Amino acid sequence: MNEKPLISVVVPLYNEEGNVKELHRRILEACQKLQKSFEIIFVDDGSKDGTVADCEGLSPLVLIKFRKNFGQTAAFDAGIKQAKGEILITMDGDLQNDPADIRLLLEKMEEGFDVVSGWRFHRKDTFSK
Repeated sequence: MNEKPLISVVVPLYNEEGNVKELHRRILEACQKLQKSFEIIFVDDGSKDGTVADCEGLSPLVLIKFRKNFGQTAAFDAGIKQAKGEILITMDGDLQNDPADIRLLLEKMEEGFDVVSGWRFHRKDTFSK
């Protein structure tokens, strides 16, 4: 992908070993169905597990690695600064956000909205979230 992407998908990660490959697969599948140029940016926020190792070999992928945990806001900031797309999509790394919904967000943008946000009705959050 040498061209400037239309869509940048930015995902902060913290201790998401076991989720990363499936998340990347789902994002890739959703973006390929759109038939628009895209990039996937994962920001590892100082994970202490095998998150970074799980990212190795995933393509396409821009991987930003923090040496320690700076928090989700800092991870989003780093990913957004790296993003080259005209349209920015952010999502969590814990598979709570369904990448298939990217299409729905883009459909709303095509209606003329500058900003689109979504919230899933049936979430599986833990008590701490």
